[in-house]
Amino acid sequence: MPSVARLALAAPLLVWGAAASARPIATTQIVSCGDRDCLLVRGHRASTTSRIRINDRSIAPDGGRAWSVQVPVSTLRSWSAPFARSIHVAVVDPAGTVEDSSTVRLPIGMLGHDVELASLVVRAR
Repeated sequence: MPSVARLALAAPLLVWGAAASARPIATTQIVSCGDRDCLLVRGHRASTTSRIRINDRSIAPDGGRAWSVQVPVSTLRSWSAPFARSIHVAVVDPAGTVEDSSTVRLPIGMLGHDVELASLVVRAR
């Protein structure tokens, strides 16, 4: 088979492989943990000896290569800027080198603040 034909057959596989590796290193979800709300952060790492950092703070995750951690929302508020829409998650090897890092989106409105309205005016046109 000519080399051009082989390349044409291999190109979709290369593109698919690049798209698969472009996924974020973690996902987030709000869960209930006891009497408070927590952010469940899940991800994957190459080695179980790698550490996880969220917003430049080391955390102790549960699991092996597929890890998860629950961070109380009140703790996450103190680690983040007001009204933040994302967190920074990094996988760090034992030597301190960052293996992988990305900005991970938070659930919509998670770090917003409740506003109590004294009244709401609705007008018909």
